[in-house]
Amino acid sequence: MTMPVRIRAATQHMAMFSVNADAAQRMIDYSGLQVCRYRPQRAVVVLMLMKYVDGDLGEYLEYGTNVMVNSPGSRATGLRALQSAGAFIHHLPVDGAFTCEAGRRIWGYPKVLADFTIRDGRHFGFDVTVDGRFAVGMDFAPGLPVPSALTSKTQVHPTYSHLDGVTRETAGEMRLSGVRYRPGGVRVRLGEHPYGEELASLGFPKRAMISSSAANVEMTFAEAKEIR
Repeated sequence: MTMPVRIRAATQHMAMFSVNADAAQRMIDYSGLQVCRYRPQRAVVVLMLMKYVDGDLGEYLEYGTNVMVNSPGSRATGLRALQSAGAFIHHLPVDGAFTCEAGRRIWGYPKVLADFTIRDGRHFGFDVTVDGRFAVGMDFAPGLPVPSALTSKTQVHPTYSHLDGVTRETAGEMRLSGVRYRPGGVRVRLGEHPYGEELASLGFPKRAMISSSAANVEMTFAEAKEIR
């Protein structure tokens, strides 16, 4: 597989949540990274569903629990620090065997195989089941369209992962189109799987700060580099 890996077409549904920073830090302590405290006791967790339609890893569904973290060695705080933070990927179930193996081997992403149920009507929703146990589900209300001039700029943010005792950083780019936003706008449901229990430790289910959808996402992923 050549680098960077390219995603030419995908859809996205995501929501941002404010959570207790100490609880989030305890959840990701194993990574050696520090959560980005946009307020003294608050951090940001992003829950996201991606549907990859056309890309180098094939077609598949992917759910992510992402914790916003500082770059290694940084203890920056405040809203400005959040703008430059990266996403530490804590959960990443997928429904494709090839992308599961590639994600683990190439980038150290914590991908596991899972089953997905998608409800794509006026209100989009999904459920994720791992090892036969319901883990997490989300139901989205429609958002308001955002002018493309405000969303089409290429976003450059690192992602971080930790697998088999190694923490890695992956550089990537993302470009969104057909974006809709709304305050709140999502209901989170938790199951009996340990993923659900970990989210409950952060105060889920809870109201989102903001939710969004994107009709198309283009992405690239470079090779990962070990940082710890």
